[in-house]
Amino acid sequence: MWWVVAASVVVGLVAAYLIWTAGRVERLQSRAELAARALDAHLLRRAAAAAVLAERRFGVELYAAARIALDAGPDEREAAENDLTRQLRGVQLDPGDPDCAAVVAASRRLALSRQVHTDLVRDARSARSRPLVRLLRMGRGRQWPRYFDIDDPTLVVPADVPAA
Repeated sequence: MWWVVAASVVVGLVAAYLIWTAGRVERLQSRAELAARALDAHLLRRAAAAAVLAERRFGVELYAAARIALDAGPDEREAAENDLTRQLRGVQLDPGDPDCAAVVAASRRLALSRQVHTDLVRDARSARSRPLVRLLRMGRGRQWPRYFDIDDPTLVVPADVPAA
């Protein structure tokens, strides 16, 4: 009689562990998808701010890079964003200009969003690559989360040099 109780407890513990694992995989996958959407929103905000800055101050090359980043498809997005980052780094930003400040702030938020996205994708891929999860196909129905590999979008604004 005791072996029936012990077997029931073991089956219950295994079932609880499997349910917990499936929930964890699902939560990590959902959080990675939400982080990808937030990253996309920050990319769009930075490109829009760069387009406004280019229209008002810097001209054609920066504006073209910003428009390409805004209009890029999913396959071209990383290259377009890297090009926009290079263009922004080549521009002398004035810390007193509100348009420049908007681009710098958007770039900082983008860097933070990219880091959060990378961490969540790493965690989701790690959870989905475990043998038990793959064996039981707990992640089916969803695509593997993808990293978004771009240069560090943080911009450095030179400080004002005091007059001697």
